[in-house]
Amino acid sequence: MLSKIPANLEKVRKEDLDKEILRLGIIAELDAVSLYEQLAAMTQNSDIRKILLDVAKEEKTHVGEFQALLLKEDPEQVKELEAGKKEVEEELSE
Repeated sequence: MLSKIPANLEKVRKEDLDKEILRLGIIAELDAVSLYEQLAAMTQNSDIRKILLDVAKEEKTHVGEFQALLLKEDPEQVKELEAGKKEVEEELSE
């Protein structure tokens, strides 16, 4: 299922607009990854599967590009990503 991306960003505060644009880019790319990987799993054609998985991999690179920019724009996001990583490590070490 694809995410619903709000078409109207006019209600977003001006100081948050770039962060929201980057988050929407991430959402769109993750939706594309999910779609292409699901389609690849469904097809019996190995050529189609190969191309779909290659395109999905490219979309993952795009996620990384948007995320790198978001981390430059949103210090709180950096902090919370680190906190989440730490929580996972603690849970898995028990």
